[in-house]
Amino acid sequence: MPPGGSKQAPSEMARQQGWVALILALAIAAGAVLVTFPLQLGLDLRGGSQLTLQVMPAGAIRQVQSEQLEAVQEVLDRRINSLGVAESTLQRVGDDQLLLQLPGEQDPSRAAKVLGTTALLEFRVQKPDTEEEMQALLRLKTQASAVLARLQNRRAAAPPTPGLPPGATPPPAPSFPAEEMAKAFTALGLEVPAGASEADQLELLLAEVNTRVVALYEPAALTGRDLTGAGRQQQTNGPGWEVTLNFNRAGGEAFARLTQSIAGTNRLLGIVLDGRSISEASVSEQFKAAGITGGAASISGNFTADEARDLEVQLRGGSLPLPIKIIEVRTVGPTLGAENIRSSLVAALGGLALVAVFMVVVYRLPGFVAVLALLFYALFNLAAYALIPVTLSLPGIAGFILSVGMAVDANVLIFERVKEELRRGNTLIRSIDTGFSLAFSSIIDGHLTGLISCVALFTLGTGLVKGFAVTLGIGLVLSLFTALTCTRTLLRLLMSYPSLRRPTYFLPGRELSSPAA
Repeated sequence: MPPGGSKQAPSEMARQQGWVALILALAIAAGAVLVTFPLQLGLDLRGGSQLTLQVMPAGAIRQVQSEQLEAVQEVLDRRINSLGVAESTLQRVGDDQLLLQLPGEQDPSRAAKVLGTTALLEFRVQKPDTEEEMQALLRLKTQASAVLARLQNRRAAAPPTPGLPPGATPPPAPSFPAEEMAKAFTALGLEVPAGASEADQLELLLAEVNTRVVALYEPAALTGRDLTGAGRQQQTNGPGWEVTLNFNRAGGEAFARLTQSIAGTNRLLGIVLDGRSISEASVSEQFKAAGITGGAASISGNFTADEARDLEVQLRGGSLPLPIKIIEVRTVGPTLGAENIRSSLVAALGGLALVAVFMVVVYRLPGFVAVLALLFYALFNLAAYALIPVTLSLPGIAGFILSVGMAVDANVLIFERVKEELRRGNTLIRSIDTGFSLAFSSIIDGHLTGLISCVALFTLGTGLVKGFAVTLGIGLVLSLFTALTCTRTLLRLLMSYPSLRRPTYFLPGRELSSPAA
């Protein structure tokens, strides 16, 4: 009989081979998952932008409640998904704030513009007997908008001029006649701010014109709440883009009645977004009988492709029930993210190496088995992160490394029990079985208390704390499997080789009692 125990029964060997096959199959599957589903990296590892959004009370609402914060979050989620920013996350922070992370997005200005607007779409009919005033305002709006667009395009494309500081551009030549500008300001009751450029004056003029145009509309007879979809397409009669709208049944009927009421008149149908008139259209006399039916419409406002897409995103997401304010924008460069990844890898690999050396030196052969089990544990853990998926951040990596310590702790409990049984003179195989049995309750208790802590952190914590809790919780569950299954299976597999079935491979010979030695 070899030292340390007896031969294994055929049924025991078959069961052991089955466990080995299961562990190898899981390892292969985990490797396939990691190849198929790459790990998602958070903002601090990949680089990108982070926006802190403050939900503001409005109207009769004096304090933001949980239900209202959830409604705002749902609308913003739909807008973010329509923007196409991969792996973005939107989380609650406190009672009235949201934290938006956009990994890989180095310019958050467009996202901020799309998310920050309320996107309240209204269809409003022009008031009777205001045709002359409306036409004058629209002519001024068209002229000022065209001039402002030329000024902005010229400024963006202006070549460098000798004698000017780097990045500076020469002031463009005036395009809006000064006399007409002064006359328009006087007619609207405006004063020219001291030192204002032509572009500043035009923006001030357009803001006042918009206010007066919107005032010439009746209250909204139809809003964006009746929309079922929005799209965009290039105009057939020009280079601009238009946004297409689809209404539900009630919205389609309301739109038909609305257009029928002004068909063949000089009154206009205004499309107002967040208090700004973005399109004004007349309805021809051919729709006087039933209005524009079919539940569809389009907004033609000489949009660029990007402007049309942004409006489409806002309308698809719906209007915000409460306004929001962007109170902080933080950008993490890709270089800093790469440095964080390098530092995290050094810390993780360094910690694993030190643990491996400690286990092999102190526990000998079982320590080597524990190192193999830890490798399986790391593989299963990363595969779980990719499959769920879990967005890895620095706190998440900290949770992973801490769970490695918990997995090692389970092996330490088992091996110490095995050593105690060997010191009492038990055979090697019996000592191993008894060691696992005696350590089982302690391992379960330790992991359960750890999981309770993870649940508390995830429930009560926010943002990065939740990431830490998730990775630690996954690690605790998997460490139970690797400690109680992988370690035991690998150890029993090695014990099937007579040359390894020596108690001195578990503890020094001087600590063994005479029956086991």
